[in-house]
Amino acid sequence: MTETAEIAVIGAGVIGLTIALRLAAEGRGVLVIDPAEPGSGASYGNAGTIADYAVQPVGTPAVLRALPSLLFDRDSPLALRRAAIPALTPWLLRFLRQSLPRPALRNAQALAHLLAEAGPRWDDLASEVGAGQLLQDRGCLYLYETDGQRSAAEGDLAFRRDLGVTVEMLSPEALSELEPGLPHMPGGAALFPGARFLSDPGRLVALIGLAARRAGVRFVRDAAIGLSRAPGRVSIATESGNSIVARTAIVAAGAHSRALAALVGDRIPLDTERGYHLEFDGYQDRLTRPACVTSGGFYLCPMTNRLRVAGTVELGGLTAPPSQHRLDRLLAGARTVFPDLPEPSRTWMGFRPSIPDSLPVIGPSAAGREVIHAFGHGHIGMTLAPVTAEIVCDLVMGRTPGGDISACAPGRF
Repeated sequence: MTETAEIAVIGAGVIGLTIALRLAAEGRGVLVIDPAEPGSGASYGNAGTIADYAVQPVGTPAVLRALPSLLFDRDSPLALRRAAIPALTPWLLRFLRQSLPRPALRNAQALAHLLAEAGPRWDDLASEVGAGQLLQDRGCLYLYETDGQRSAAEGDLAFRRDLGVTVEMLSPEALSELEPGLPHMPGGAALFPGARFLSDPGRLVALIGLAARRAGVRFVRDAAIGLSRAPGRVSIATESGNSIVARTAIVAAGAHSRALAALVGDRIPLDTERGYHLEFDGYQDRLTRPACVTSGGFYLCPMTNRLRVAGTVELGGLTAPPSQHRLDRLLAGARTVFPDLPEPSRTWMGFRPSIPDSLPVIGPSAAGREVIHAFGHGHIGMTLAPVTAEIVCDLVMGRTPGGDISACAPGRF
């Protein structure tokens, strides 16, 4: 069976859904293809933080110096599945190059440009889809358990300030006044007041999907496994044996995008970060805003009716089962802050699409403008969804996107 569409969006995560909604608002006919429920996967399982402060790429000179211990320490916030090393080697070599001082600075500047309007764009999007009650404007905390941790972070915080991020330093006493449910933190905290927080990311993304349906977007519950283009048209083959023919295809399939991009000749060095979270029903009142335990690389997130503990990075592909060790370390870390936490109510593992330079891939395929890529956002997919949607919409409509997006071009590799 063959179905036709003006624009086919491959991927029903927050990126794909927001793009579909924006294009429908422009009067375009849009069809979204995904085998899973809209808004599941990484769009559901993240820390819910609209992180305007996330200007630091994953790869930096500091990370480069510590990389051997980070990757091969099983308890590190950044770990590597040893069985995945052969497949990951090309990605890791690119990551090493991007962690050198000059590329790392260039990547940070590009991230700062993309993130500058993320908060206001989310204010508009949440209001548009009727989710204002799920978007909180209280900022985000970085916690320092010792004076040494706070001192060690000063260079990083100064760097973020230089790139336009607002940071307020809190003494231990000021932190206790702001968040009385936290234990005493001798190093205090950094507050990023411009950050927003989604108290239920899955619910909010579902509302974006609902708004898209109301705007006329159609949905096909199937997996795209084939992609080919010709002048003026794109053909998409699905797992069920059907075919979809569209004028334009948007590849927004997250961690599954690399294979689709390769089908039209774009070799993108995307690999997978396996992210984890735990949830504790009824413990959400411990905090009023998300807080990152910087020593452990995880977030404590007071979500609707539950406390979510999210974080750590494991490089390891799409096929291996969740690591119980990573879940156990996340639980042990959470209990350093809240020792009375019980066993988690549920656990989760999902896939983040990661690019060696920490910048997303946004722009037309080298093969032609019939295919536009919008994936590879790593840790900031939720944050950059409305920004990415605006860029993609401009590209589809033949407008010049605001600002320079060359750092995100698919052909930069």
